[in-house]
Amino acid sequence: MSTPVAPNVACNATLYPKFCKSMLPRNETSNIRDYSRFSVRRSLSAAKKFLSLIEKYLRHRSTLSKTAIGALEDCRLLAGLNMDFLSSTMNALNSTKPILSLETDDLQTLLSAIVTNLQTCSDGIQATASSWSLKDGLYTPLSNGTKLFSVSLSLFTRGWLHKKRKCQSCDHHGRQIFSDMKHVRHGPLPLRMSNNNREIFESFSQRKLLQASTDEVMVSDIVIVSLDGSGNYTTINDAVAAAPNNTHIDDGYFLIYIAAGVYEENVSIGKNKKYLMMIGDGINQTVITGNRSFVDGWTTFNSATFAVVGEGFVAVNITFRNTAGAIKHQAVAVRNGADLSSFYSCSFEGYQDTLYTHSLRQFYRECDIYGTVDFIFGNAAVVLQNCNIYARLPLPYQFNAVTAQGRTDPNQNTGTSIHNCTIMAAPDLALSIGTTKTYLGRPWKEYSRTIYIQSYIDKLIHPTGWTPWSGDFA
Repeated sequence: MSTPVAPNVACNATLYPKFCKSMLPRNETSNIRDYSRFSVRRSLSAAKKFLSLIEKYLRHRSTLSKTAIGALEDCRLLAGLNMDFLSSTMNALNSTKPILSLETDDLQTLLSAIVTNLQTCSDGIQATASSWSLKDGLYTPLSNGTKLFSVSLSLFTRGWLHKKRKCQSCDHHGRQIFSDMKHVRHGPLPLRMSNNNREIFESFSQRKLLQASTDEVMVSDIVIVSLDGSGNYTTINDAVAAAPNNTHIDDGYFLIYIAAGVYEENVSIGKNKKYLMMIGDGINQTVITGNRSFVDGWTTFNSATFAVVGEGFVAVNITFRNTAGAIKHQAVAVRNGADLSSFYSCSFEGYQDTLYTHSLRQFYRECDIYGTVDFIFGNAAVVLQNCNIYARLPLPYQFNAVTAQGRTDPNQNTGTSIHNCTIMAAPDLALSIGTTKTYLGRPWKEYSRTIYIQSYIDKLIHPTGWTPWSGDFA
């Protein structure tokens, strides 16, 4: 990788060779890795400028519509994440220590996510009605940013990743926090915590902890959320706010136990709230519900009842619900952009766009997912295993699509894997299978990829299997 390469040769393998050549230093020949470092540095500078531009628009929010403000706030969050991801990448590339194979997978994941984040921002801005001045002002930085981030991802992939290699990041996806699922649903939980926290947990949950296990998950602290006031907090957001910031996995999980009840709140777990674990009393017992929707002026991104970006998040035995209904179109129950996150024995209930597997690496096991149009969508590297996937009855003029995968760049290490799952009709659709078409999915973006492995697919799925996205793609 230290062999000198002319800029035009390095750029020809990217999606945007002309842009790449204009961006790299002229009349200088270097190696792929140095070009990659230069490109990441330029990307970080561009991300900072873009965040400043978004904040400039938000300072004049009185002239903007609710939808435009929402889209800009989404962009601000995503631009901030991109700055973090690019800073981490640049620090790793500039380090004097050699980059291990597993680290290269981590960095490719971050660079894949910055492309997704900017695309999400762009989609939100384009969906804002009547905000032409906003669209015009952001068109060039969004377009150039998309090209720059894609070039950075491409040069990194060529410089550090080998084509024939074991998928190191697969270990992240398949890593189970709890190896024995029967304990997660009903039995003693393999959690290691102090005697005081053990007493609190067993008293409120009426569940025992395993006395000794090689698979114990360390818990640093515990708080209780209960609607009747018998716990530490009555809202989930207050419990999240009480969690420490920027913890490490070696510190253990901050456990939020959520007692049975219907919690009507939109929960947001920010980037600083890492390694949180939420355990409820079970599906349809602990319910988090909201009703935001695109029709009511929310962006798809911010319509989520439950949104998480804090790394290492874990949820167990909880129902996440968006009750806006099919008539309100895009209405997300959960939006997940948390790296190395896991959901066990949870239920996701909505209609269009129920589960937004937005970005980074995610794992779902023994979960129930209900929806109609594109109800598992996004651009994460996501595995759904041993899940029940239920298609519901859509609006009269709609068809169902289980998945809509959003990969926009061939170098992104993203895709949706559905393994050992059951795809069937929910009770409201079961009576209308003959008149409602249901497909395995459709390609949301140009490099979309979704795979079903060893899964049971019931008779509701149309014989063609897949359907195009507005006729544009395969």
